[in-house]
Amino acid sequence: MITVLAGGVGAAKFLEGLAAVMPQEEITVIVNTGDDAIFHGLHVSPDIDTVIYTLAGLADRERGWGLRDETYQCLDALGKLGEETWFTIGDRDLATHLYRTRRLREGALLSEVTAELVQLHNLRLKILPMSDDPAPTLLNTSEGVLSFQEYFVRLRQQPEVLAVDLSAAAQARPAPGVIEAIERARAVIVAPSNPIISIGPILAVQDVREALVDTKARVAAISPIIGGKAMKGPADRMLASLGHESSATAVAKIYADFLDAFFLDCQDVLLQAYVERYGMRVVVANTFMSSAIAKENLARVVLETLET
Repeated sequence: MITVLAGGVGAAKFLEGLAAVMPQEEITVIVNTGDDAIFHGLHVSPDIDTVIYTLAGLADRERGWGLRDETYQCLDALGKLGEETWFTIGDRDLATHLYRTRRLREGALLSEVTAELVQLHNLRLKILPMSDDPAPTLLNTSEGVLSFQEYFVRLRQQPEVLAVDLSAAAQARPAPGVIEAIERARAVIVAPSNPIISIGPILAVQDVREALVDTKARVAAISPIIGGKAMKGPADRMLASLGHESSATAVAKIYADFLDAFFLDCQDVLLQAYVERYGMRVVVANTFMSSAIAKENLARVVLETLET
């Protein structure tokens, strides 16, 4: 079994490549739920949905989230009623959130509902939320304390992030199967997701980081920073505002206590010696997933490295 720690868009792209080069049944994905929020009374799990929609071939690839060919009649009607509409939920996407919310109100766990959604989308891999407990990420910013979605969507990542509050995740218990997926894996891969707000909440959940340190599996991470820039999202600016370098080296340092290998993009080959100082093997590869072939090639290189 290969276990992947995942955020949203970047992780979903990598998982597409991974699922194309190995059986889905051998993949387990642990997904960040620090971004989860309630909108219009509905429980939304953005990273889980992005992974499911992408692997099911339904995602809107231009935006990187939501469903392609979506309509927004319900959202438009809510706006006319005076409701806030800054968080965009499409009409078909709404069905997912209605289903999830009903099942949770019936007493189902988030992990159970996620497994149901995976099956309903005809996927064969296992997708686990990092926790069944609420674990919202809060950001202390130049505009005050914000929920993740207020920062990321409503304010379009413009405020400077001064601190990240993962205290809720630190008190959350791992969802059933999470620790076992790390302990029993033949390899663990940290997907190219924001290390602070996508992977950080997963690592903050009770016993997860310790499991990564202790596992007999080889653990690798793929840098989400290429040439000092994030390919999508605010990871580079966030690293800088929180006192890190905006570089792949900074990402490797954050994960240094549990990594065996780290994947740098070809643009960052000059950083190889700096990253190796943290005691991990460094592999230089094309990590810019601009096509299906690039995604598959990256997945193959990562698997080959972890198995040698």
